[in-house]
Amino acid sequence: MAEGKTALVTGSTSGIGLGMARALANAGYNIMLNGLGKVDEINALLESLRTDTGVRVEYDGADLSQPALVRQLVQNTVATFGRIDVLVNNAGIQHVAPLESFPDESWHKIIAINLSSAFFATSEALPVMRKNGWGRIINTSSAHGLVASVEKAAYVSAKHGIIGLTKVTALETAGSGITCNAICPGFVHTPLVQKQVEARAQADGVDFKQAVASLLGEKQPSGEFVSVEQIGALVAYLCTPFADQITGASLPVDGGWTAQ
Repeated sequence: MAEGKTALVTGSTSGIGLGMARALANAGYNIMLNGLGKVDEINALLESLRTDTGVRVEYDGADLSQPALVRQLVQNTVATFGRIDVLVNNAGIQHVAPLESFPDESWHKIIAINLSSAFFATSEALPVMRKNGWGRIINTSSAHGLVASVEKAAYVSAKHGIIGLTKVTALETAGSGITCNAICPGFVHTPLVQKQVEARAQADGVDFKQAVASLLGEKQPSGEFVSVEQIGALVAYLCTPFADQITGASLPVDGGWTAQ
């Protein structure tokens, strides 16, 4: 089904994005990775994915805070693979501070990477998808695209904006063979979150399991992390014919967080 098709996944050298890229590679998509990392680590990741999945995997380290470089990333994907069929706008950063002391620079950078990059990538990819008569655009929002938390003004604003962008994209592509949806994860067990939980355990003088219960107890009623594999499986599903009529949706994967 995915033979010869290509997926660009931003922010895909670790965590959720890597899980998405791996799931799409396992489904047969050639992959353009994008994200941060040391050269030797990225090269090792490329070789691992190629060996494990048998698809073509390349890397472009475009700085997604720069609109021209975002557009160039999409152009490079098309030049490298001859097409772009799936665009996953996943890249994101975070900064936590009260509104009155939130740094201007952090606001601008979060909006640029978490929201604006998705707009520039989508607008650049759509003409290619329209020409092919098929495409999937999947935006990583968050539980924070549906509800808010304190001291996350830029992140919450960007993730809410992603949902608005998703809806507009879905309406403008309705009936074209292209769909656009947003995935809204809660707490996902990534290496970054692992470090945060370990730090919390040490600071509170509790074991890891107690620290997890404390962290998730504040937001996620299931008491369990979402896994990157679960997010990846949803992305892969959205690229199947079974999901042809799912478009403009905001799909929470959050253990009940936003049901409260």
